[in-house]
Amino acid sequence: MDHEPASVEDVLDELDGLADKGDQVCVRDVLDDFGRRSFGPFMMIPALIEISPLGGIPGVPTALALFIAVIAAQLVLGREHIWMPEFVQNRSVASDKLHKAVAKLRKLGAWLDEHSQDRLEALTTGIWLRFAGVVVIALCCTVPPLELLPFASTLPMLAIVMIGLALTVRDGALLLSALIFAGLASSIGVYLYLGSDETGSFLPF
Repeated sequence: MDHEPASVEDVLDELDGLADKGDQVCVRDVLDDFGRRSFGPFMMIPALIEISPLGGIPGVPTALALFIAVIAAQLVLGREHIWMPEFVQNRSVASDKLHKAVAKLRKLGAWLDEHSQDRLEALTTGIWLRFAGVVVIALCCTVPPLELLPFASTLPMLAIVMIGLALTVRDGALLLSALIFAGLASSIGVYLYLGSDETGSFLPF
């Protein structure tokens, strides 16, 4: 199909449609559906999944962060098409779980779309693309330690969603806001991690 989505709700609609086609949805299906030039959506989709109830499964946030980092690295290197090894393309999720995750993300998607539009498009090209990729990789590196704390990894993943959306809709103003939020999310993440004990409980003092 090779369809490049233009909003979060577009992405969610496409995922819902893929989930309707069978019992499982694999990474290859999504690549074929969205097109291999869709760097923004392919950073946004796994980050959205992490924010959904699926992100509460132990190990899932780290696995999704690794997936996103591979995509972001290709953006930094200036690749024009997304490459994924076969074993990653064959990874799948049950369609019913994907339906439930999409339903949970509808309100967030509508809110993000409402606050994005074509602004400062020049900031979503060239060196800015590579810089955004570097920031996304840095955010991904914070996910494994934050996974030890309940819902803490949601902060960097939300920043990645914003960056992915900004690149998808070519909104430079949103990208700038996302980069600022990324710095804030990283600072909060470090504070939470350093303030936690070995059991993962947060200690304010």
